[in-house]
Amino acid sequence: MSAKSEPATPAHARIAFIGGGNMARSLIGAQLARGVPPAAITVAEPRAEAREALAREFGVPTFSDNAAAIAAADCVVLAVKPQVMHAVCAALAGPLRGANPLLISIAAGVRIAQLERLLGDGHAIVRCMPNTPALVGAGAAGLYANRNVDAGQRALAERLLDAAGIVRWIDDEAQMDTVTALSGSGPAYFFLLVEAMEDAAVQLGLPRDTARALAAQTCLGAGHMLADSTETATELRKRVTSPHGTTAAALDVFEQGGFRALVERALDAARRRGAEMSAEMDAGP
Repeated sequence: MSAKSEPATPAHARIAFIGGGNMARSLIGAQLARGVPPAAITVAEPRAEAREALAREFGVPTFSDNAAAIAAADCVVLAVKPQVMHAVCAALAGPLRGANPLLISIAAGVRIAQLERLLGDGHAIVRCMPNTPALVGAGAAGLYANRNVDAGQRALAERLLDAAGIVRWIDDEAQMDTVTALSGSGPAYFFLLVEAMEDAAVQLGLPRDTARALAAQTCLGAGHMLADSTETATELRKRVTSPHGTTAAALDVFEQGGFRALVERALDAARRRGAEMSAEMDAGP
């Protein structure tokens, strides 16, 4: 590992992934699409069949041993579940001693202070909360850096994550639980809404396949409008809501049912669960 050598530029960094699940696969695919050579990416994955699939699909070197995968890495992505982070970091503390790769954690509810306790002080660590639309290049990720992350490493983290969507830096780590509740868990809220719209349309007489196609395309189109527009969601909503029209009738029902308060309670529940997960990790494995 290049502890004291010249820092790699973001475009030429050697990246190691600990864990080869869906999120890691999305980031690997995005890097390769940007022209990063497969030899510059390594993956540690305990399951043999998963290692074979990664090597076959992406052509990247794979390892069963985490320490072997991170050798010579400029950036190590901890792409494992929060429940196993304690064991993974405890095993990496020795191999990382004296080295200075950028460490990026994508585990929900795992604070930087917890990673520092497990890995030792002095490491440059970025905590990231990506979401599953990264699998189709449309992700949204919040990032928070500790005091050891320099400008070049921030650029490296940004390049890694924005290859699969948008990134936003967060100044206060406490707000990462809110990012988790909003964009991390948000795709599931969206899928629930589409599911409910589809079911309601079927109850009102539409064939299932027609209801599914119309609901999905409607949400896709609305999302594009919002992402591509300089107008806010409020302004776009008002534009398509004629007084006393069909849209107004539906929105009135949402308001009468306490829709906004329900969404607020849902996000708060997800935020609080993120904080609980942090506390559970403090309690040990």
